[in-house]
Amino acid sequence: MVSPPTGTSINYELHIPAAALLKSDLLSLILHWARRTGTMNYFLMFSKSHGEATLSRFQKLRLENRMCDVILEAQGKKFPAHRTLLACSSDYFWSMFQEHNLESGTCTVTLPALSSPGLEQVLDFIYTSWISLSPFTLEDTLEAACYLQVTQAVDLCTEYILDHVSLENCCFFANVSARYGLMEALAAANRFVARNMARFLGINGNITELLELNFESLQEILGMEEMPGVKETTLLQFALDWLSYNPLPALESNSLLSRVRFSLVPPKELIRLSALKPALKTPFIHSLVQKALHYHVQGPLQPLLQTVHTNLRATTNRILLVGGGAEADRPQTQIQSYDHCSRKFYPLSITMPTKLQYQGVCVVGNFLYVLGGEMVEVDVENEKTAVMTVSDQVWRYDPRFESWEEVEPLLQKRAQFSCCVVGGVIYAIGGRGQRGEPALTSVERYDMRAGCWRSGVSLPHPVHGQACATIGRGVYISGGIHGSQTQSSKEVLFLNTLDRVAWERRSAMSIARFGHQMATIKDRIYAFLGLYEPFCDIERYDPEQDQWTRLKPLQHDRFCYGLTVTGGGRVLMFGGRKWQDGQEVCTPDVLEYDPEYDSWKKVCKLPGPLCGTQCAVMTIPDPVEP
Repeated sequence: MVSPPTGTSINYELHIPAAALLKSDLLSLILHWARRTGTMNYFLMFSKSHGEATLSRFQKLRLENRMCDVILEAQGKKFPAHRTLLACSSDYFWSMFQEHNLESGTCTVTLPALSSPGLEQVLDFIYTSWISLSPFTLEDTLEAACYLQVTQAVDLCTEYILDHVSLENCCFFANVSARYGLMEALAAANRFVARNMARFLGINGNITELLELNFESLQEILGMEEMPGVKETTLLQFALDWLSYNPLPALESNSLLSRVRFSLVPPKELIRLSALKPALKTPFIHSLVQKALHYHVQGPLQPLLQTVHTNLRATTNRILLVGGGAEADRPQTQIQSYDHCSRKFYPLSITMPTKLQYQGVCVVGNFLYVLGGEMVEVDVENEKTAVMTVSDQVWRYDPRFESWEEVEPLLQKRAQFSCCVVGGVIYAIGGRGQRGEPALTSVERYDMRAGCWRSGVSLPHPVHGQACATIGRGVYISGGIHGSQTQSSKEVLFLNTLDRVAWERRSAMSIARFGHQMATIKDRIYAFLGLYEPFCDIERYDPEQDQWTRLKPLQHDRFCYGLTVTGGGRVLMFGGRKWQDGQEVCTPDVLEYDPEYDSWKKVCKLPGPLCGTQCAVMTIPDPVEP
């Protein structure tokens, strides 16, 4: 190095790759240069090709068997190598070749625990930084890499598993990952098995691979939420088959079966299996089975008894579009589910018990309740003729068994009424009876513990077509048509369900509305468009200030739509009717309202035009993707 002329001052800049700063040998080099230059400011150059060239030379020497000073032996096959490179690449050899060890000077190192293909794979990696992996070489490679503590090779095996897991190899990858402690790869393989369990347990599935799955993986899988398309009965039967194939002590068997959600198994099947399978007769598992059987006989009380053992194995809530049809007064029985993340619609495999419109819809304990409404019967011979009959029926849908059950009917027949849930209690408010009959002032509450409807605090006047929203334990209703009047109302009423004394008036809306909807977002109530409104304004209510604020209007009129709030606090509006060229038309558009920016946008389309639907948010079984 040429020293700078006397009397001159030179500043050296330091430019070091970020990864290199973690190397202790480079830090030593930095300090060495600092001492020589007398300053900490200098320019340090880095060559990416030097390491590759050095390894390439080492590989050439190994292939030519030159300068090799040690021979590694596995299964009778010998591999010449260089001690220095082995020690720098493997913690095992670093420790072995220390001067104080007896093996430090040995010419041949025998490795009886390793296979020759595995040792060859790891040596190729040490000399080239490349490793050839496939399901046929993976286990031998991992065995050698873990034994010799070549961590970079182990990391590449993990990366290979993460990138190549598939139906054909996921069980094998899970077993290998568990055997060699590859926790990230194990978690990924377990998740993949769970997501594809329906394919394994299906008619054309390969259950043999599942039966060979390791205990830890199966235990984790049985505790997972995401298992689309798998009935709990099928899962229980598989767990019992696995235990027959892999006998375990009672403690481990209990630990495995405790992950099964017995409350999701039909009681008849649960009783049948309990009588046949010894694994279900241990005191601990027997107690879980009895709890599940007790849950099944609770009837109306079930929604209040939800635990992890009664929850469906599903990861996200879905929006159900209940009722409605492609034209007014022609509702269909099909129920659509909507996944807001993928923006996809899936029809439910089960339909509504009857064709309804103007019904009430709510969810308690992940049970869907459909209340009252108008039953529509279309004349088979003359499709233009339909008979509308207001109903007092209440139907409950259980997504666990995909079944409908008729429960205790309403005290009065109701349509175009308000329906909400507060503290696990369903409220049916106002509405009307048969067409032409006066509106109702009555309110009723569904007491699930008693399994019956009871009268609530009556309204100060009859009303139907009003909207409803809740905040905490309070119920708000707005608008509608009062009694025999023909004009829509701006009035807002509030009921505190804790004291249940009387309905109180709050500040009126700025717009009279009928057939509209309200939604609660962050303790604020939003009122949306109603039937035949001259404007498209929406407004927001602040309960603390008892004040309404006009917001940006929707660009086009819309009524008879479905409405709900997403988990992210945005409003979705499904379908509905609007005016077009002087006629009412049904639309398939799905609109999203962002309250933070007071803005609307179209996010997707329904499978077809839809109006008059009601929305409910609940967990349903995840569909199996094709």
